[in-house]
Formats: sequence, structure tokens, C-alpha cells
Amino acid sequence: MNSSHTNINNQPNQLQIAMHEKGVGILPKRIIVVRHGESQGNSDPGAYSVTPDHKIPLTPQGVAQARLAGSKIRHLIASESSSPDWRVYFYASPYARTRSTLRELARSFSKKRVIGVREECRIREQDFGNFQVQERMNAIKETRQRFGRFFYRFPEGESAADVFDRVSSFLESLWRDIDMNRLNHNPSNDLNLIIVSHGLASRVFLMRWFRWTVEQFELLNNFGNSEFRVMQLGSGGEYSLAVHHTDEELLEWGLSPDMIADQKWRANGNKCPSNDQSPRYLEAFFDLLPDSDNEGVDTEDKTEQNEFFECV
Repeated sequence: MNSSHTNINNQPNQLQIAMHEKGVGILPKRIIVVRHGESQGNSDPGAYSVTPDHKIPLTPQGVAQARLAGSKIRHLIASESSSPDWRVYFYASPYARTRSTLRELARSFSKKRVIGVREECRIREQDFGNFQVQERMNAIKETRQRFGRFFYRFPEGESAADVFDRVSSFLESLWRDIDMNRLNHNPSNDLNLIIVSHGLASRVFLMRWFRWTVEQFELLNNFGNSEFRVMQLGSGGEYSLAVHHTDEELLEWGLSPDMIADQKWRANGNKCPSNDQSPRYLEAFFDLLPDSDNEGVDTEDKTEQNEFFECV
């Protein structure tokens, strides 16, 4: 945990209070994205050739990993909440391995802490195309590496860009759930959303939330089994990975220095232009933008104007 933000963690967020007074849904204190525990497919890729992907179960080690992750998540919520009456709400992929991970995570929470759970098909695993013959999949994944992970579409399956579209739809529903208080959350209690999903879908979720570019997405490393990322509300009303996680963790996960700087701003700054409006982000798209309208005249035009006046 990033201890430099302890004061932020234990104080009610002013934006949350203001939104509640205006009748707007209260923002969750945290959104925690969890990858499933080790599956039979992780330990033996040949399993995908005889078992449908959605039926692949957890291994005994995966069960233990998920149970440990639940204990860790409960500890961080309990130790950093501004209210002792915090609550959790789960969203989970319908795959067998995520459903099992959900059950093991939930062992760490009493009934009064869990206000709801929803199976959510839009955060399921990327579709790799029905039964997966290992030799063929090895060749396909080599091609994907050359083509690019985001846009490569698996034969009879999906690309990460396809996953992006359905995750975007899920996010719209998530915001409506929050705004309309469909989660039936008492605003006096800290709310924590826990999303149990898969490696690529989780990375795409973060990409969509923080408006990372395709190039930035390609930098990201996969979550380990039962690893989780904590998006926590900062003092200015923005969610950030830098409230709970250290710079070293963010670097290990593949975030560039610019991406980490953006996360730090989100943790401490007031609401204002975000990643897609920052100077660093703009420079990635444009070679040079003039500082003022007067500087927008082409260099060739300026030269011609100077030559004209010199002749006169």
C-alpha cells in the first residue's frame, strides 16, 4: 500500500457528500478489479482442447489463491475505511473459474457486508474461438504478437478491441447503477465494488476507465492469478491506482512514467482535464501545437510575408 495517502483514505470525500446532498448517487470508495485464481487451463493449456473455456475450473492452488485474495481485500477495506459500516457489491464474469473465485473471495465477508452480486456477461474472457487445439493456438498467438495484441482477432473469436466495446457498455451500466442507486447503498457507509474478471478483460477495463491509448495498453502486463488492482477515490474526486499502490508496483505492471504521473495527479488533484487532455497526451498525437493563435501561421507563409515587406 502507498502509505503517503493515509490521510486521504480515512476521510469522507467532499465530492461524495456534495453529490449525496444533490440527490446524485454516492460514488464507491473503491473499485477493485480481480483476476480469477489459477485455472486448469493456466496449469495445462491442453485443457482448452477438450473443455469449453467457460467450463474450465480452478485448480486447488487457484482456490487457495482466491481465498487469500479475499482476506487481503477485506483487510485493506476494513483498515482504510472512513466508516466501520462499509459494504461490498460484486460483479462477476459467468465463467466457472470466476464464479469459483467469487465464492472463495466472499468467504472473507459476512452477510451484512455484502449488499449484492451480479453475474455480468460483458466482463467475460476474450473469446478465443470454441475448442482450442494447443499447437494451433501457439501458432495463432505468435501471429498475434507480430500483429499487435489489441487489434488481432482470433479466428472464430474476438480481438481486444471487441472486448473494449462490450466493457464500454458495461461501464455505462455501472455508472447508471451508481447514479440511480440501483445497488441500494446507504450513503453513510463506504461502498466497495469488486469486479471478478479475467486478465485481458481487466486490462481493457482499466484502459477504458483511464482513457489509455492502444499504445499504452500494449505496454501493460497481465494480472497474476488472483491479483487485484485497487482504484480508489482521491481527494479531488478522481479514481486512481496511485492511492493504494506504489510507483514500483505500477512500473511492474507496465505503466509508463507518464501514466504513473497521471495516476498521481488523479490521487491528489482537483477535477480538471484528465489523461486525454494533458499536454503529454496531446504531444503523442501532434508534432507541435503553437502556444497561441498568432503562432499558428505556417513558417512558409511567414517567410513569404517577410520577403514581401522587405521588397516594399
